[in-house]
Amino acid sequence: MLMSMLAPLEALLFAAGSNGLTTEEIASAMELSLEETKSLCEQLQQQFEQRNSGLQVVDFAGNWQLVTRPEFAEYIRRLATSPVSGHLSAAALEVLAIVAYRQPITRQGIELIRGVQSDRALSTLVHRQLVAEKGREEAPGRPILYGTTDVFLQTFGLRSLEELPLLPSEQELPQTLSLFENHPSIPRD
Repeated sequence: MLMSMLAPLEALLFAAGSNGLTTEEIASAMELSLEETKSLCEQLQQQFEQRNSGLQVVDFAGNWQLVTRPEFAEYIRRLATSPVSGHLSAAALEVLAIVAYRQPITRQGIELIRGVQSDRALSTLVHRQLVAEKGREEAPGRPILYGTTDVFLQTFGLRSLEELPLLPSEQELPQTLSLFENHPSIPRD
C-alpha cells in the first residue's frame, strides 16, 4: 500500500516548493501515521537516488523538501542568469533593434518610431539585461536614455556595435520611418 503512496507524496513535496513539509503535515494530508510517513519519505528518497534523478528528497530536521541535486547547480545558475531564457516577442525585438541602432534613445523616441507604447517591451529588455539606462536626456523631465549592454553583444555574438548589419538605405525605408529621420527626440550617433 505504501508504494502506491509515493506518487502523491512526490506531488505534495513538489507543491510545497522551497518551504517543504513537516512529517506531521505530510501525515495529516495523506492520512498516515508518523512512522508510515517517515518510512514513505525515506522510500521516495531512495527511489530518486536509485534512478539517478536530477532531484532529491531531503530531510532538514523533520522538514521534507524536493530539491535539485547540488551537482547540477551550475546548469541552474546558467539558466537563472541567462538574459534570454525564453523567446523575445516581436515587440521586444522591434524595441531592441531600435535601441541598438539609435542609442542612446528615450522611451518616447522608441515609441515615436514604433507608433505604439513600448513600456512592456522595454521593461522586458532591461530585465533580461539586453538594454540598460545610459543616462538622462537634457530635456524637460530628464527622460531616461537607453542603450544596449555587453550582454546584448554576447547574446548576439557581436564584438562591438560596429558589427551590426547596415540599415537599408533611405530609398528602401518605408515613408513613415523617413519622416522621423531628423526628429530631435531621436538621437543619432
